[in-house]
Amino acid sequence: MEIKLKLFATLTDYLPANAVKNQIALAVDERTTIDQLIDRFNLPRSLVHLVLVNGVYIYPEERLAKTFSNGDVLAIWPPIAGG
Repeated sequence: MEIKLKLFATLTDYLPANAVKNQIALAVDERTTIDQLIDRFNLPRSLVHLVLVNGVYIYPEERLAKTFSNGDVLAIWPPIAGG
C-alpha cells in the first residue's frame, strides 16, 4: 500500500533526495508502524515531537503499534519555539 510522509522544519533534512518539497510517497507493508518509519528515516527521537496521521494527533505510546491504511498521510514536526 502507499502512504505519504511529510516532514517539517529541520526534519526535512532527513528526507531522501527524490522527495518533493517536504514530502514523499512510500510503499509500506500493512504491518509497518509509525515507530518503524521513524527508525527507517533515522529521525532523532528528540526531534520527533508532533506526529499526526490524517490530521489526528498520535500519542507517543501509540506510535509503537499504530499501523497505516492505504492513502494515509503521516506528518511529523520537531519541537518549535516561537514568539
